[in-house]
Amino acid sequence: MDFIESHQEKFNKVIDFLKKDIQSLRTNRVSTELVANILVDVYGAKTRLDQLASLSTPEPRLILIQPWDKNVSKNIEQALVTANLGATPTINEGFIRFKIPSLNEDTRKGLIKVLHEKLENSRRSLRNIRDEIKEQIVKDERAKEISEDDKYRLFDQLDKLSREKQEEIKLMGQKKEEEIMVI
Repeated sequence: MDFIESHQEKFNKVIDFLKKDIQSLRTNRVSTELVANILVDVYGAKTRLDQLASLSTPEPRLILIQPWDKNVSKNIEQALVTANLGATPTINEGFIRFKIPSLNEDTRKGLIKVLHEKLENSRRSLRNIRDEIKEQIVKDERAKEISEDDKYRLFDQLDKLSREKQEEIKLMGQKKEEEIMVI
């Protein structure tokens, strides 16, 4: 099992990436992840919004942005407008209020389509990793480093791990789809 365990980190990285990736998909309850990675042009460089301000969600559809340097408020506002998230930011007493409108049916369907693409990309990545590991197992068997019995045992362990990760992706997708469909 050591051989398969040594490759498990690759599978986990795919799952971790997917978790972060689908967090940025909008639901009726907004998340700061929606704006955290937006690049703002300040001080002659592109900087992520979460590195320029504190972000919070005091209401289900409101993101409150409090820049640490009040002089960058206009830059942040411009970056939010450019990001085209379907809302207009307003600056009020040093805070930037970013109120996101409710999702309509077409937007929900579009988001679910994007979600399914992200899920399929993750599944494809898992299959590629599985295929690489299988190739390595076959090479090891041909080089007489492992026996034929070991090869089939490793194949079984690899398939089991692969099925577990595929199921994890499926459950994450179902949960996110439910969040998107909540009105």
